Amino acid sequence: MFIKICSSAIFGFIIGLDRSFKNKPAGIKTYTYVCVACTLITLISIHSAETLSANNSGKMMDPMRLAAQIVSGLGFLGAGMILKNGFKVKGLTSAAMIFFAGGVGIGIGAGFYAIVTFSVLVTLFTARLGLLLEKKKVIETHKEYDIDI
Repeated sequence: MFIKICSSAIFGFIIGLDRSFKNKPAGIKTYTYVCVACTLITLISIHSAETLSANNSGKMMDPMRLAAQIVSGLGFLGAGMILKNGFKVKGLTSAAMIFFAGGVGIGIGAGFYAIVTFSVLVTLFTARLGLLLEKKKVIETHKEYDIDI
């Protein structure tokens, strides 16, 4: 469990570091807290289900029930990151990254190190590739999104 918490802190730190380099309001601390909190809640959920469910007693606990509630909480937190000014919307990437950091935390808590590591690497690579394409004007960049009605 301690290795999972440390792994989660490292991944949350890396994700937050990426956002801090881009001068975004949610940075190292935010992403580290989200990632570690999700890991902790997932660990508690899994281990409490194992500990508190008794064989042949009719008592059953769903180990992923708390993890499902994390997703709802991340949606609430992410919604707070999205700012709207008239028809311009900002903060969508930050909200998505909060959700992603939560997924990383849940994955680490459940013990899926390989797929989480792969997901973080792929996400960081594709984000860097997107930034490179934006800088070379291969794709159009939208720091603020206009919504046409």
